[in-house]
Amino acid sequence: MENTQFIEFFDGGGEPKLEHLGGKCASLVSMTAAGMPVPPGFAVTTDLFDAFIDAAGIKEDIRRLLSGIDVTDVDHVEEVARQIRDEICSRAVPEDLRQQTVDAYEALQAGFERPAPVAVRSSATAEDLPDASFAGQQDTYLWLTGQQAVLDHIRKCWASLYTSRAILYRLKNSIPEDDLSMAVAVQKMVNSETSGVAITMDPATGDRSKITIDASYGVGEMVVSGQVTPDNLQLDKVTLVVVSEHIGDKHAELVPDPESAALREVEVDEERRSRRCLRDDQLQAVASMAKRAEKHYKCPQDIEWAFDKDLPDGENLLLLQSRPETVHSSKKDGAAPAKKKPATGMGGLTAALLSKNAK
Repeated sequence: MENTQFIEFFDGGGEPKLEHLGGKCASLVSMTAAGMPVPPGFAVTTDLFDAFIDAAGIKEDIRRLLSGIDVTDVDHVEEVARQIRDEICSRAVPEDLRQQTVDAYEALQAGFERPAPVAVRSSATAEDLPDASFAGQQDTYLWLTGQQAVLDHIRKCWASLYTSRAILYRLKNSIPEDDLSMAVAVQKMVNSETSGVAITMDPATGDRSKITIDASYGVGEMVVSGQVTPDNLQLDKVTLVVVSEHIGDKHAELVPDPESAALREVEVDEERRSRRCLRDDQLQAVASMAKRAEKHYKCPQDIEWAFDKDLPDGENLLLLQSRPETVHSSKKDGAAPAKKKPATGMGGLTAALLSKNAK
């Protein structure tokens, strides 16, 4: 299946345009074109989201609801967010747009010997930018099987553009709603033996001569979301020699459950907890891939990676995502970062929303 206005395969040779693919999908297309080991998949483009919003007739409703928002009222912000998400989730997707997604999913599955689970990830146009820590604002769904599950969760990703947290973030950072859109990545799920993140600097000090790696067992979502304490290691960026390490508790891992066709959390036994989850050669492979991503993007990177237990050694390290490091990379010559003054009431309101949502 060839790329269309509404569907772009990672390996389809298309341009990684942010306005068409959002931050995450643009990165996946760019890295695939550069020959990096990215799991196969496709993007449901922003054009499809925009066409759905237009066809559903809810653009004006969204504009009206957001224009009247009271950012000092937590309950009001959440109610506005809920109304917008309900509209997105309840309106019909035009059949021609729906069919293009179905065809792309079937084309992806045709490349495997047996049906493969996929991840469905949001890719907003305002995320993964060098001057905005927008990662994690929208939804990600893992280990989905079947056409209908994929279609349902694409819609959930669209709706997550309008959570109360995301709305407030955009208001606080003066990100205009008129230019906002959402693509969605549909990507083969990795059967992760170990996984984690790597940053091409010391995130505590901004030292660019180091590579920092967090690693744990199973699917990396538990590392990214902070649900486990991973192994934390630093390597010299030139020699790739380990210069410091801390063995994390790694008390649990996410693994596929054949019966439920989903992921489940299981306890890690004491022996595996007490030892480092990556060998030296695996650490060096992750560090080398992180350096490659930094060279490709010409700025410090924060990558997500995994070792796939279904692939042979030497082919099993996969790059899941790469985004600019946003805390230190914009500073010059080690200068302290400029402090941003939050808009009146926004910092407290955001904290209140996060606290309320966590309950």
